[in-house]
Amino acid sequence: MKIRVFLFAVLMALLGSADVRPCSRVVFQGRDSLTVVGRTLDWRTPIPTNLYVYPRGMRKSGMPSGNTLHWTSKYGSVLAVSYDGGVTEGMNEKGLVMNGLFCKGTVYTTVQDGTLPVMSLAVLVSYILDNFATVAEVEKWLAETSFAIYGQSFDGGTAAALHWAITDRSGMTLVMEYRDGKLNTYASRDYQVLTNDPPFEQMLAINAYWQQVGGTNMLPGTVRSADRFVRASFFIDHIPADVDDRTAAAAVFSVLGTVSVPLGYTVEGEPNLSSTQWRSVADTKNLVYYFGFASQFAEFWIDLKDLDLTPGAPVRKLDTSKETGLCFNVNDRLVHSDPFTPMW
Repeated sequence: MKIRVFLFAVLMALLGSADVRPCSRVVFQGRDSLTVVGRTLDWRTPIPTNLYVYPRGMRKSGMPSGNTLHWTSKYGSVLAVSYDGGVTEGMNEKGLVMNGLFCKGTVYTTVQDGTLPVMSLAVLVSYILDNFATVAEVEKWLAETSFAIYGQSFDGGTAAALHWAITDRSGMTLVMEYRDGKLNTYASRDYQVLTNDPPFEQMLAINAYWQQVGGTNMLPGTVRSADRFVRASFFIDHIPADVDDRTAAAAVFSVLGTVSVPLGYTVEGEPNLSSTQWRSVADTKNLVYYFGFASQFAEFWIDLKDLDLTPGAPVRKLDTSKETGLCFNVNDRLVHSDPFTPMW
């Protein structure tokens, strides 16, 4: 009884605070090693987002100069690049998926004296997708490597405060979350949902309370982060595990619909409440990356298996500002392109 009272008190306190920049992420685990990752990107204004396909063998750096990390990509990947300057998410050819979501309580590890190599937020997702095939590899690297984060503000001065979730083909998920300058990580196949604030451990406690209530009896219905976490957790757990690949992707899109914020929706006193701008679904088994804007009627997809990712192959780009009404495989719409220029 004391535990229930504590959880309810935590829940009520958190629901009383406004969550104005929502995003949501879910992971479906099906039969025959089928893992499908979906997310919504929510913001107060449209975020221009283009899709890039990068081959293996590209030399990159975490910052343009100074003490930073340098690497040559081991794996090709498809990337969602916001403002043509920063990687929001992506999937590599090994089926590793990484998504960044807004988290207003974030305080990164930062240094001013050059003692730690610095990684720009614009390319952090690329570093992970370029170098690792599994969550276990990422977790080991994070445990052995110290680095600082540099994050430029965007959208008129908004701080780029993020946390991330990484999922591999096996369905294992790693959550990366900075609090008070320290990186905290949480790894489990059971971590199938991520939204925004509060910190991940508190969110798990809130979800545990609602699991006792039972989703068939009642689910919280607002667009706040904790409510979306609870709804997504309930519905992603109720997709039949034996569905086929395409049905699984469609089912994940349907779960994303339960946590999306309608275009133009506002709440009095919360002028920055965010509408869902786009949704993505990544099939890690078949290496198909689905994408769709909320302002359009259908989703389209990129099939990594049918693209040349060998070293020396060209970078390819889908400029979404020039393409509307897409609802099919867009591999043939990808054009040769220069790499995007990071917003260091």
